[in-house]
Amino acid sequence: MPKFYARRRLSILGALTALIASVAVLNGPTASAALPTPVSAATARTYLASLTVATENRTGYARDLFPTWITISGTCNTREYILKRDGSNVVTNSACTATSGSWYSPYDGATWTAASDLDIDHLVPLAEAWDSGASAWTTAQRQAFANDVTRPQLIAVTDNVNQSKSDQDPAEWMPSVTSYRCTYVRAWVQVKYYYDLSVDSAEKSALTSYLANC
Repeated sequence: MPKFYARRRLSILGALTALIASVAVLNGPTASAALPTPVSAATARTYLASLTVATENRTGYARDLFPTWITISGTCNTREYILKRDGSNVVTNSACTATSGSWYSPYDGATWTAASDLDIDHLVPLAEAWDSGASAWTTAQRQAFANDVTRPQLIAVTDNVNQSKSDQDPAEWMPSVTSYRCTYVRAWVQVKYYYDLSVDSAEKSALTSYLANC
């Protein structure tokens, strides 16, 4: 086959692939959670084995020691950025406030069409981070943690589910959707490892148990 026709064939195939992908997006689920994919279970187990085990200490904690939300892109702050990332067909106004869209909460399996029904969960809660080593960080470091859109640390979920989770670790609270628990603990360990945070003994035991089933 002449090179010209080969290139043309590849171009047509590429266009067809792009078209199929766009149709898949249009006809896909009405909402989906887009937490950055965490490390594998095997990697998470390796990370967990290296984490320091220590008793938690909440002395001096205050939420405002972790500044939120900061500007991430254009007019969008962290909350608005995650709502756009995690939702489907999200429409925003000039201030980047979501005016419509659809969001699936993987913790409880609920789907919402009003942004006001969603909280942005810090997968590793701010208080938990403080207890585990963030008390020694600078304000800039705590701000980076509280607004981290790169690691699997922020996700849009049902507001009252997030509030019921509060600052609990996996020994105390897990998503009710059991199929999501492997993703949750892999993400938890990745975040703790990246930020060099400790785990307490009950937390490590729970994480070990959940990861063994991943």
